[in-house]
Amino acid sequence: MDTLNENELKLFVESVRRYFKVLTRNEPEITSAFLATTDLEGHDFNGIVTFSGSYNGHVIVSMPPQLLKELLLLQGETDLSDGNLLDAVGEIANTLGGNARKTLGAALQISVPVKLQGSSGIKARVRKRPYVITMRWNRQPALVCVDMSRRD
Repeated sequence: MDTLNENELKLFVESVRRYFKVLTRNEPEITSAFLATTDLEGHDFNGIVTFSGSYNGHVIVSMPPQLLKELLLLQGETDLSDGNLLDAVGEIANTLGGNARKTLGAALQISVPVKLQGSSGIKARVRKRPYVITMRWNRQPALVCVDMSRRD
C-alpha cells in the first residue's frame, strides 16, 4: 500500500473548506494537520465513509453537537434531535467521499456513511499514523481523520 501524496491530502482539506463555504458562506479555520501517533479523542458525533477499489481505508468526520446544530439551523432545520445531528455529520462525510471520487477517480468505491455517537478514541485501521485535520468554525472545533492508502 502506498501513502497518500500531498495533493491527495489537500483534496480533503479543500473539500471541507468548500462544504462550509457553500453552506455557511464562511470557511472554517484549519487549525492543524498532522500524523496521529495515538488514538484520537473525537467529538460526540461521527460520520465515517469507507473506501475500497483504487484506495483502501476510511475518512472520519467528528463534530460536537453545537456545531451541527448551528449548521442545521442555517439550513432552516428546526429538528435538532440526536438522530438529525447524526444524519448531518453522515451527510458531511458522504459529501467528502463524493468529492474524493471526483479527484481520485471513478474506481474509488465509497460506502454508505456509518454514523456513530460518542467521543471514544478514533482508531486507525489502515495506517499506523493516520492524517488528521483539525478545524474551527464559528468558535466550534471539528476534525477529519484520513486513514487511507493507495492500492498498489
